[in-house]
Amino acid sequence: MALILIRGENNTKLLSAILDIERHANLSLTSKPKVIESIFADQLVESILKSPLRSLSNAACAFFVKEDITLSILQVKTIHPPAHVIVVSNEYPEYDKLIDVLDTQEDLDGYTFVKPKTPELMDYRKDYLTKTTHQ
Repeated sequence: MALILIRGENNTKLLSAILDIERHANLSLTSKPKVIESIFADQLVESILKSPLRSLSNAACAFFVKEDITLSILQVKTIHPPAHVIVVSNEYPEYDKLIDVLDTQEDLDGYTFVKPKTPELMDYRKDYLTKTTHQ
């Protein structure tokens, strides 16, 4: 499991980034995103990157995905979300700080799981062909 932190201008951009992660990066969230204080998120990212941020965030959230850290990083690199997405590895000391904060935070408003509960792909052509041949 990988821990992902997202920081952005507002909640709408956070939600859009989460949907990009699910739809285009094909990562599966294991829980609802939790709201993180933007100041804490900015300090955490500065500490991880070891450099000052160009812009501060107004909103932030964090959540776990089912995939491992390496795959998560590779998949996040393939998308261009409207917010700053950071995969926080358990090798960083900030990982434990973020875990401690996540336990006490509320869920992000407006988020609903978009992936179906069943991982199997449905064959819509089969159902369509059955309906058209019986008419």
